[in-house]
Amino acid sequence: MEVHGTVAEGFEPVREAFARNFTARGERGAAVAVYRDGRKVVDLWGGTRDVDGTEPWRHDTAQIVRSATKGVAAAVILLLAQRGLLDLDAPVAAHWPAYKARGKEHTRVRHVLAHRAGVPALDRPLTPAEAADPDIAAAAVAAQTPAWQPGTDHGYHAHTYGWLTGELVRRVTGRTIGAWTAEEIARPLDLDLWIGLPPERADRVGRVAQIEALPAPGGLHTRPKRAVVEAYADPRSLTRRAFAAITPTPDENDPAHRAAVLPASNGIATADGLARFYAGLVAEVDGVRLFSPDTVAAARAEHSAGPDRVLVVGTRFGLGYMLHGPASPLLSPESFGHPGRGGALGFADPGSGIGFGYVTNGFRTSVTADARAQALVRAVAAVVGR
Repeated sequence: MEVHGTVAEGFEPVREAFARNFTARGERGAAVAVYRDGRKVVDLWGGTRDVDGTEPWRHDTAQIVRSATKGVAAAVILLLAQRGLLDLDAPVAAHWPAYKARGKEHTRVRHVLAHRAGVPALDRPLTPAEAADPDIAAAAVAAQTPAWQPGTDHGYHAHTYGWLTGELVRRVTGRTIGAWTAEEIARPLDLDLWIGLPPERADRVGRVAQIEALPAPGGLHTRPKRAVVEAYADPRSLTRRAFAAITPTPDENDPAHRAAVLPASNGIATADGLARFYAGLVAEVDGVRLFSPDTVAAARAEHSAGPDRVLVVGTRFGLGYMLHGPASPLLSPESFGHPGRGGALGFADPGSGIGFGYVTNGFRTSVTADARAQALVRAVAAVVGR
């Protein structure tokens, strides 16, 4: 399989790891990009544009990145706070009065970002059409009784995170989070990244699907813990209910789904767009830097750690970002970012000045650490000495 693109001197191990993902890990079509100190040092792509097609992946091919969208949504909230438009310690209900219902009046904005709001699931799941309607979605999450007292514990808000952050942004700015991202993040940084795909960009996006994992090199297999398997199998569990907050599962290849603004799950980006976004959080990229040093410190300061009430494994979260740990092995303890379930990954590593983006058209069953993305992370680590 031919790998296209370029790497800067010294980053050849990333090309080798990327090629091996196709030969040893069943990759169908993917791209990876890496920036260091604001300069692109890796820009690679290969395979097919569609998971089930033959047309080659192009340099500008974009893909849905699932929960990697959450890292962009978090940046919007943190930038509003950086600009003095939002107080992270203020009650959510200060901006959204209806949210105080059913014991949620003390929920803080930072609780939302750190998955501590206590509303990862809905008593009545939303249909895909309802989920895409911001008024319906906001009303549903505002009316929900929390599963735990907000701020006292954490659990991954797989879908509800998007409605929480999206409604806060609407209340503070009068714009959808997709529009705000396009105007205040994507435009200044010249990103191929969207939350709510414009119709004129539809032909840039390939088809995605679930694919089977190949045995790891050496024939090793890893099995999820029994508690995790049982949680995903039990329709009454908080795990199953959180991921089923939109029922039936949306068709990710449906143009209507791609055009919707779902800040938890349906962002679309090129690998370069995702890497350049994270690079712009921690360094200047063509004269543009998004986060101040204080905001970087806030983003990666640990707010949640330990057993996750939804994922049923130990997780660590800063303000909207997964932090380095067993469930999300990023580049170093300083790294912060977000994976997309079963594939995509974006993160920044302030210490080495790295911004990383990986997108794929073939999703696996993993929720956090995907073997293909982790092979690329290890290769970058070997180059930069992390």
